[in-house]
Amino acid sequence: MERIFQTLKDLKPGDQGTILQIRGTGVLKRRLTDMGLTPGTTVFVRKVAPLGDPMEILLRNYILTLRKNEAERIIVQKQWRWTNSNGRRYGHRHHRRFGRQSQQRQDNSV
Repeated sequence: MERIFQTLKDLKPGDQGTILQIRGTGVLKRRLTDMGLTPGTTVFVRKVAPLGDPMEILLRNYILTLRKNEAERIIVQKQWRWTNSNGRRYGHRHHRRFGRQSQQRQDNSV
């Protein structure tokens, strides 16, 4: 069974959560709150490096990169996972619009 409350480090790409608490005191906690990581803020995990450090998150309409030790201090409540209609996670997609448009133009010009 999946835990509802976990650290930001435990979330995977495509997961979304709400910040509940920032553990710790001092300069690091102040730095994290100054960057917008405050309780009640919704965060979306965009990318995680192959070795897990650093991770890229989206919050308050900007992208922020955090190290593992910083993400371990942030307690979140996992909300849900973004998927498309095929059940696949959102991510890199290939667009082929121009090829289709050029084929249509050739058909119409004949």
